[in-house]
Amino acid sequence: MSEACLFCRLRDRKLPVEVVYEDEEVLGFKDINPKAPVHILVIPKEHFTSLNEVPAGKESLLGHMLRVATKIGQEKGLARTGYRIVINTGPDSGQAVFHLHVHLLGGRRLSWPPG
Repeated sequence: MSEACLFCRLRDRKLPVEVVYEDEEVLGFKDINPKAPVHILVIPKEHFTSLNEVPAGKESLLGHMLRVATKIGQEKGLARTGYRIVINTGPDSGQAVFHLHVHLLGGRRLSWPPG
């Protein structure tokens, strides 16, 4: 973990965070700059810079992150109308915080293609 990593500081509660889910492996919290009425980030507690840095053997963690995002989406009432799950990887994708994270977006019609 880098002291400069925003999400590691949120994970460690060194900064205020509005947590919506937590277990031993992941933390889910509201995005401070939401792009939809529901915009939740799900991060692994272990620091990985991006999806490219996740080593073999961590597939269950990646699956768990998606299951948690799905669970939160259901709890937020998004299952009927739909939601989007996004993992940006690298600067050209729009990744702004270099700690792996899943975006859960919903609560309005989302356009396609994005960005």
